[in-house]
Formats: sequence, C-alpha cells, structure tokens
Amino acid sequence: MEFQKLFDTYSPFVKKFILPIVLATLGVIFFVYGLIVLLGSSKSASNSVVFQPASKSSQEQKSTQTITVDIEGAVVKPGVYKLSQDARMQDAFISCGGLSSSADRNWVAKNINLAVKLTDGAKIYIPKLGEQTSSSSSYSSGVALTSSLININSASEQELDSLSGVGPATATKIINSRPYGSINDLLDKKIVGSKVFQTIKDKISVY
Repeated sequence: MEFQKLFDTYSPFVKKFILPIVLATLGVIFFVYGLIVLLGSSKSASNSVVFQPASKSSQEQKSTQTITVDIEGAVVKPGVYKLSQDARMQDAFISCGGLSSSADRNWVAKNINLAVKLTDGAKIYIPKLGEQTSSSSSYSSGVALTSSLININSASEQELDSLSGVGPATATKIINSRPYGSINDLLDKKIVGSKVFQTIKDKISVY
C-alpha cells in the first residue's frame, strides 16, 4: 500500500518530467562510461613500451671514422690531413687544394689513380716538373719506398714476373685486378698466397 501511495504521489511528477529525467540518466551513464574508458586508456598508455631511435646508427658511426694521410710535394697546401675512412685519392687532392703550378701534371696523369681508396697512414708525394722520381715512391702506407720497389699498380708483366714466386699467370692476375690501395690487397683479393706474399712484400709497392 505504501508503494502504491508513493507511486500515486510521484507519478504525475514523473510523467511531467519524463524526458528530462531520461536524458539526465543517459547523460550520467555516458559520463561514467567515458570516465572508465579514459582511465583505462591512460593506464594502458603508461604501461606501453616506447621505442626511441638510437642516437646514431652503425652506418652513421662508421661514416664518422677517419684516416690520416700525409700529402707532400707539388700541391697547394702540403700537410697531414684527416679524411673519411672511405676517402679516395681525389679526396686527398681536394683537401690539400689540388696541384700547385709547379706540379708535373703529365706524371700525375700517368701514375696517379684518383679512384684508388686510401689507407690510414698513407703518404702521397707529387713531384715537381722536371723532378726525377719513380712512380713507386708517390703513394705508400707507412713503408719506406725506394726506386727499386715494383709498383703493382703500374708494373709490366715482365717486371712482376721477375718477383720470386710470381710467374706469368700470377702476373696477369695482378694486372687484371688493379687498382690496389695497399700491397695487402694481393692477399685480400687472393691474388697470391701468404707464403709468396711474405717473400715479395718488401719488394713491391702501390702508388
């Protein structure tokens, strides 16, 4: 009976304001649902793994490594230069300002390979016009060179054949595998074996 009384009492009020009550109820439901979703997503975001880019990739680190070369003779700015480890002979000439006016350009054109890759500790010497020099003394990797050394980048088949352990077939392989940035390329390119290399290493050179 009490329930019936309450129903009869508030029934007209409910019927009068039914629409606002329904809208308010729906609003509360959506609000609570949105709050639950928001809190859930915030918690998920805080637990998610964040991938941050590395400060430098291995390739970028590799590109920052340098080699040191000594450039002397008839160049604009002789001296010791730090270059990229992938530097070529042309990069060395650019660093020192190029050939000087006294450089023997004809000799350079015949004996210098601008595409050859440089090695750390290399020494490059450019002769002046009229200066007597051998092609074997123009480029070395820290090895004292003399005119008696055979330049594997420019020697003829007969000169290479004169080396102990190097026959006509090996001489041809050496010529066909040019250019060389270091005498060690004979081993790296498998042109000669280690035993032959040990025999001839003090008798050969590159630029």
